[in-house]
Amino acid sequence: MSVKLCSLASGSSGNSTFVINNNTGLLIDAGISYKSIFHSLKSIDICASKIKALLITHEHSDHIKCAGVVSRKLNIPIYANEKTWDAMSSSLGKVNIDNIRIFETGTEFEIEDIKIKSFNIPHDAIEPVGFTLQTENVKIGVATDLGEFTEEVKENLEGSNFVLLESNHDVEMLRAGSYPYFLKRRILSEHGHLSNPAAGHAACELVDSGISDIMLGHLSKENNFPELAYETVKGIMREKEIKIGWDVNLNLAPRNNVSRLFIWD
Repeated sequence: MSVKLCSLASGSSGNSTFVINNNTGLLIDAGISYKSIFHSLKSIDICASKIKALLITHEHSDHIKCAGVVSRKLNIPIYANEKTWDAMSSSLGKVNIDNIRIFETGTEFEIEDIKIKSFNIPHDAIEPVGFTLQTENVKIGVATDLGEFTEEVKENLEGSNFVLLESNHDVEMLRAGSYPYFLKRRILSEHGHLSNPAAGHAACELVDSGISDIMLGHLSKENNFPELAYETVKGIMREKEIKIGWDVNLNLAPRNNVSRLFIWD
């Protein structure tokens, strides 16, 4: 059986990523409506009933907006570390006690036939994490909402077949834009979001470690646009003599739509 992945939405308006191996489907974050999740999965011929669990990266609303609803509708567990659970529980509504699952950041656990490991990411949340998901033949990494591409992030992503990597903003667009000063400082900080150039340099390090599929995600609506993110990262790769389509496949995660479907047999 194949492993499949797609981004259902990626950006400050809402985030959710779907992965399925055999009959084990997982959601990473649920920052969009249940209706959107249902119809997005239907568009790729997958029933929402395939979702067996929901993994939460951190408590910001664009990642948990519909987490409680998804858990109640499908009667599935929500996995998060203890500090994230404490920070988000009041926003979820009532969750069945059997569906509250707490992991310790940095440890590995299994959901049916998928091994999951969380790792620390630098972001302005209580205890934010990225994830790797591993099956017998495929390793997938998710690292968005990070202000800096740290050694810990890099080490955890090494060996992946695919990485969803943040490419949030163009620095000059952000500085010249309408955001208030405090928000600009937050985004530009080491606990904010990765800029396009920072994503480009991070992507080069990932390619050097052997990763062959990268999807840029969490693009800002106000301070970025897809062509700019793609061309910036592509240009940095070209400087490092990395060829897109040869050394690496580079894709973009749409803000409000389903991405292309990645399949590994």
